[in-house]
Amino acid sequence: MHRPIGLDKAPTILIRIPFTNTLWNRVQSDSIARFWAARGYTVVVQGTRGRYRSSGEFYPLMHERADGIETLRWLAQQPWYDGRLAMWGGSAFGHTQWAVSDQRSQGVKVFFVHIASSRFQNFFHPGGAFALESGLYWALQSYGDRDRNVDMEALDRGANGFPVIEADDRAATNIPFFDDWVREGPGSSYWDPIDGQDRARNAVAPMLLLAGWYDPFLPGMLRDFDALTSSPASAGSRLIIGPYSHAREIDWPGTPDKIPYRRGSVEPTISWFDEQLGVGNAVRPLPRVRIFVLGANVWRDENEWPLARTRFTPFYLRTDGALGPDGPSTRDAVDQFRYDPMSPVPTRGGAMLGPRAGVALQDPPGARGDVLSYVSAPLQGSMEVTGPIKATLWVATDAPSTDFTAKLSFVTRDGASYNLADGIVRRNYVPGERTEIEIDLGATSVVLAAGMRLRLDISSSNHPRFDRNPNTGENVATAKRTTVANQTIVRSVDAPSRILLPLIPD
Repeated sequence: MHRPIGLDKAPTILIRIPFTNTLWNRVQSDSIARFWAARGYTVVVQGTRGRYRSSGEFYPLMHERADGIETLRWLAQQPWYDGRLAMWGGSAFGHTQWAVSDQRSQGVKVFFVHIASSRFQNFFHPGGAFALESGLYWALQSYGDRDRNVDMEALDRGANGFPVIEADDRAATNIPFFDDWVREGPGSSYWDPIDGQDRARNAVAPMLLLAGWYDPFLPGMLRDFDALTSSPASAGSRLIIGPYSHAREIDWPGTPDKIPYRRGSVEPTISWFDEQLGVGNAVRPLPRVRIFVLGANVWRDENEWPLARTRFTPFYLRTDGALGPDGPSTRDAVDQFRYDPMSPVPTRGGAMLGPRAGVALQDPPGARGDVLSYVSAPLQGSMEVTGPIKATLWVATDAPSTDFTAKLSFVTRDGASYNLADGIVRRNYVPGERTEIEIDLGATSVVLAAGMRLRLDISSSNHPRFDRNPNTGENVATAKRTTVANQTIVRSVDAPSRILLPLIPD
């Protein structure tokens, strides 16, 4: 604990961290705590169960509500506590804030949650698939009695086999909470003590949410922001989206300088905590929304999300791999490919945990027969794409269950492609029947220069970002048998497949 000099009582900042008690972690927490204490705050850093300096058995996420409520009650009894409390932290210790966000008695007055949404089940199972690289990376990093550096070769060894639920065994050892994450899909009662019930709508205080364009929690955090600002108790919430993956800076093509994530996760506390807790040294209030616009490489303040001036514009899949705003003109036009789970499309960047997340050079169109690429004409002028992105596809398959993926990229003038956003949908099908599906690709903000192109890739795998559907209709977590699926994408007048782009007028 760190206390400000000369104050018997002061507002308190609580941080509950799930890290190992190492010299480096102590130095980091102490430096941040001293920074806040110098500004007049008491700072309490507490290890979560089984981590840092706390006893008990470590199991990520599961005990944070009970332990958090007990901590709040303890704080209320301390002689130096003045009734004003803030919480700070990201990822798993962002979850420690969501876990107590509905507590009115001894509750928190303000939150700063970064890179963590209120529903972790959606993080682990986006679109119905399992976020394999993220889940396995997390498990390999944190299982047992201490945190570890992740051997990416071991991660790949685990990810490349069947069944999925044994990926941890192939990579290192059996990790019970990884098995639970794989086995328990959205809606399972397993998630009740972790996610609670509608926590964003029931929050009792404003939240500052810090997200990243390439962070896997971004879609959930955008839903959280909408719920928070619709509720009177948290209507003053704020949103910042930066050029980050999960607690990491990204390498944007052609830009040598990175925007440091660590600094971005601390600097806003100065104005946010001071303003919300009524500390005398408060500075200019934060804007309602602040986004970093990729390509233009500037921060910009906005009033809402999505932006009110957005023009949601469909770009259609057309003949000969074209992508554009004009709808299809033919009937019964289809493109087809074969999806073999034993030869999945390899992941190239994206919104994941670990060092392979972020922006990455993509394979050229036509490099694989199981990826359909649709590319726009060169842009006549600059174009800004800022907002949520969804693809609506008409599909057919001969498999009882399979996946479809969509990835939006931009193509530079010299032909190099870089990923912006992607998504997946896993569901059952009536073999041979045309079905309309929607794939949520998350969101982005980017300015593309004249001469660049947009590219949309459609396939059925993106591995190991997502686990592979074996196409058999069996339980994907435990399936060992696979079969090839014949996939059809329809792009006709009566079944127009398209992507809806949030364009911002000049």
